[in-house]
Amino acid sequence: MLKWRAAARTDAGCQRQRNEDNFYVSPDNRVFAVADGMGGAVGGAKASKLAMEAVEQQWKDCPPPAKDKEAITKWLTETVNSANHSVWHSAEEDASVRGMGTTVVVAVQADDNYMQIAHVGDSRAYLVREGKTRLLTNDHSVVQEMVRAGRLTEEQARINPYKNLITRCLGHEEKVEIDHTPVDLHANDWVVLCSDGLPTVLRDEQIGESIKDLTDPEGLCEELVKLTIDGGAPDNVTVVVVKFHDETSDNGSK
Repeated sequence: MLKWRAAARTDAGCQRQRNEDNFYVSPDNRVFAVADGMGGAVGGAKASKLAMEAVEQQWKDCPPPAKDKEAITKWLTETVNSANHSVWHSAEEDASVRGMGTTVVVAVQADDNYMQIAHVGDSRAYLVREGKTRLLTNDHSVVQEMVRAGRLTEEQARINPYKNLITRCLGHEEKVEIDHTPVDLHANDWVVLCSDGLPTVLRDEQIGESIKDLTDPEGLCEELVKLTIDGGAPDNVTVVVVKFHDETSDNGSK
């Protein structure tokens, strides 16, 4: 069975006065999440905070199972639905934040070298294996749907004026559609969860290239945020990094 370590970092970026991102890493290092809020002067930060608080509360009330894949999927569905209800209900009750919403990507690490990811919106999950980066999630955004349909290239999407227009988020409707992604893991794999502030600046392959000689998730968090800021960071940027290694290593937390 693999062991793993995790780290997280968030930054407001170079052009935003507020940081509307949030993240969560459970104390047992099994649940990882990123949220990117939107909605006026205070709504975005509140929405992402509510979503992460809902994930934390779900972990406290009923931690996810360690091995049952079907039960992990169910736990993730219940967790994201709870987060959606929290944001939606708060917006309905408070006119000052009506219309707020947030993306979310949540990952659960199981015992059998397996991770399950759930997401809504354009916050992403990546797998880096042997220096090669693979996007695990499909953005729920107008521009990425055009890319998948062959109407735009990735390069055209990066400069499209509608690149930040998402088609799904938490908080805008009472019910939300959730995508699930299973991931089988190998020793020396890295999983990166991030808000869209990261891929706005960095191309996917740059994530894998940035690892170089790094061996710990803290170092990769620092490097990814630094590269994003060096690239102008027009948006908030948040990353959660999980590094996997075999049982013979002694530098893991699990």
